[in-house]
Amino acid sequence: MTKIKAGRNKTIDTSVDEGKKYLDRCIAIEKPIDDINSILDKTIIGNTFHVMELLPEKSIDLIIADPPYNLTKSFHGTQFSRKKESEYEDYTRQWLSKAIPLLKDDGSIYVCCDWETSLIIGRILQEYLIVRNRITWQREKGRGAKANWKNGLEDIWFATKSNNYTFNLDAVKIRKKVIAPYRVDGKPKDWTETENGNYRDTCPSNFWDDITIPFWSMPENTAHPTQKSEKLVAKIMLASSNPGDIVFDPFLGSGTTSVTAKKLGRHYLGIELNEQYCIWTEQRLEMADNDDYIQGYVDGVFWERNVLN
Repeated sequence: MTKIKAGRNKTIDTSVDEGKKYLDRCIAIEKPIDDINSILDKTIIGNTFHVMELLPEKSIDLIIADPPYNLTKSFHGTQFSRKKESEYEDYTRQWLSKAIPLLKDDGSIYVCCDWETSLIIGRILQEYLIVRNRITWQREKGRGAKANWKNGLEDIWFATKSNNYTFNLDAVKIRKKVIAPYRVDGKPKDWTETENGNYRDTCPSNFWDDITIPFWSMPENTAHPTQKSEKLVAKIMLASSNPGDIVFDPFLGSGTTSVTAKKLGRHYLGIELNEQYCIWTEQRLEMADNDDYIQGYVDGVFWERNVLN
């Protein structure tokens, strides 16, 4: 029996049977690809460890990776089981050793993790790349723990292949409302006066407390258990890529990286093993044809929370 959703519930949970037309848009790769342009803007169904070996080296501008955290979790028929620390280290080295050669010499990579896997991923990234920063962002979902502090934060490691890399600071500044405007000789100092209010564009830090985890009334929400928000990915993408660049996600999940890339004028490529998640990705990409809205990002600017309300 199909469960009837509330009218405001926009969660994408299309079944494999219902989503065959979306699945048909995905591709499978069985032989080496010489020209990355021949498969751009596609969702690849397959095992990322196998598929990455078939992609051309130095073809990707930006990698955004959200590998399974070292937790036992079910992903709609696919089970990831918690590993010993040494085993998870091996797992991380395996996928990184296949992903890094795909980066151009001026490319960047961001890797998502929780506090526990962060200790492993940060260390291993230093073996291969130049680690630039660790972003910590505040989650709003999750139940409390009975014998520990609730895990309300996650990390994203930022690393580059060389000292020549893209970072567009102005593209990710945050527009904040000025409460106590300061003037010099009667003119605004470091802020802008408008009919709609007084604002200041501030440099972003490596602590993000303005990210909303997708929930049931948001059009971007899916039934994926660890979905990241388009706003989170947009910050990374705007900072570390340019329009027309190629963004790659080796653990595509429900497609947030591809959808955000499409909305921001980047080329995308993602690998996902789960057919249902591939369907949700293609469904969201279709929706993006008519809706390029990203929460909190308006007129080319990230706005401070509650300022636009």
